[in-house]
Amino acid sequence: MIRDITLGQYYGSTSLIHRLDPRLKIIGTLVFIAALFVANDFIGMAICASVLALAVKLSKVPLTFILRGLKPILILVIFTFCLNIFMMDGHILWQWGFLKVTAEGLYQAIFMAIRLILLIIGSSLLTLTTKPISLTDGIERLLRPLTAIGVPAHEIAMMMSIALRFIPTLLEETDKIMKAQQARGADFESGNLLARAKSLVPILVPLFVSAFRIASDLAMAMEARCYRGGKGRTRMHQMRFTRADMAAASVMFLLLGVVIAERILL
Repeated sequence: MIRDITLGQYYGSTSLIHRLDPRLKIIGTLVFIAALFVANDFIGMAICASVLALAVKLSKVPLTFILRGLKPILILVIFTFCLNIFMMDGHILWQWGFLKVTAEGLYQAIFMAIRLILLIIGSSLLTLTTKPISLTDGIERLLRPLTAIGVPAHEIAMMMSIALRFIPTLLEETDKIMKAQQARGADFESGNLLARAKSLVPILVPLFVSAFRIASDLAMAMEARCYRGGKGRTRMHQMRFTRADMAAASVMFLLLGVVIAERILL
């Protein structure tokens, strides 16, 4: 399960999506998320899914690798599905005691599950196709206008990119700790949900110790290299918008416009 989390991982490739400007990919992800929440029926959701499928195809990231990232949130998807299917009033399709399934609840449950899955895939595609350093530069450039009012754009971008970058590292560390505990006789599989949750407590202490150790090593490495923030910092590769970036931006904003129009007209 730990190895199935793909958020924060980078999948190296030379695809068109990988070559896009990181600023555009960040804005495009936000536009896609906005389109998902604007869509209020399956037609709008199908339009969003089609654009996402095209992006996945162009990214050359294996679909199995992307779908693997959905396993850790499967419980959340099931919980959201059950919450919607049993909690909405309407035309009753099935009832047993206080539990009832309505046509409206079934529709909403399926709709919300699809929205959540597309949201996770779309967000994961950003980190899968963008190097952490490029993501940092993109966030910093987007936040640069806010420096006029005192917002530390470089520091915010650095913290966000470090957080994303160390998700796989901490997951790998968690996997090592779990295997070490299992070698000493720990059992994380048997018992009910509460028992499994209690069995994970011994993992938290060494994981926190490891996280602070990694943070300390990173801080010392940055100080040893005379890191002083973004002031006066130069870049080997300057970010420039190309025709491919303009075409991708047009597609994303066209998607948002089509979804808005579909919601208003239908």
